[in-house]
Amino acid sequence: MIFPGAPVTVVNANDIYYGFQGLVQRITDGKVAVLFEGGNWDKLVTFNMSELEPVSSSGKRR
Repeated sequence: MIFPGAPVTVVNANDIYYGFQGLVQRITDGKVAVLFEGGNWDKLVTFNMSELEPVSSSGKRR
C-alpha cells in the first residue's frame, strides 16, 4: 500500500523517471505526487498509482 511519506519506485518502463526512487507527498483521485531529491535539485512529479511500487524494506540486517 502506498501512503504519504512512503518511498516508492517508478515501474513504468516508458517513463523518463523509470527506476527513480522518491517520497510520496500526496495522493488525490488516483494520482500520486512524488518528490525526487538529488544533489542540488528537487522535483515534484505526478504519476498514476499503477506506475509506482513501494520500496521493499526487507533488506538483510547485520
